[in-house]
Amino acid sequence: MVWDELCEIMEWSKTHVHSTFHICWGAQAGLYYHYGIPKYILDHKISGVFEHHLLNNKSRLFRGFDDIFYVPHSRHTEVRAEDIEKVPNLRIMSMSEEAGVYVVGSTDDSQFFVMGHSEYDRDTLAKEYFRDVDKGMDPDPPKHYFPDDDPTKLPLMRWSAHAQWIYSNWLNYYVYQTTPYELKNGVFVPL
Repeated sequence: MVWDELCEIMEWSKTHVHSTFHICWGAQAGLYYHYGIPKYILDHKISGVFEHHLLNNKSRLFRGFDDIFYVPHSRHTEVRAEDIEKVPNLRIMSMSEEAGVYVVGSTDDSQFFVMGHSEYDRDTLAKEYFRDVDKGMDPDPPKHYFPDDDPTKLPLMRWSAHAQWIYSNWLNYYVYQTTPYELKNGVFVPL
């Protein structure tokens, strides 16, 4: 039932939304719905803060980014680069050697699919980890997150600037500056 409702929303977005920004499971769902790209179940959960690099450093989405930046990931599934590369209307924009595909964009910049969790707070991965420990699941500590891989230590926050840039850039360059509208009686009206 949830999938049917989500499909209705994604179909509606094709004609009513200027640019979409799908995150994690939503990114995988969007890639499957719009482009038929499958997700794959992983042997082990990807959890941690991983180093990433840009494949498209001229994109306005990445203005202000460093050559190397960090992003939290927390997921049991993945999409694969080789499936994405078969679709001419998509491009992989950022990757991680450890966590895989990070950002995929449509060639017309109307859709972005983001596999990581830039929006996470400093303690989000810790809360997930300790929740799973309390359930008796015996999870591995998130990689590259706790100093010295010690869950008793305060996690390092290494993705805050990146998070601000990616959301600000998307809203500014792909929504605010490019959405066609006109002002009628002091109200923005889509064209």
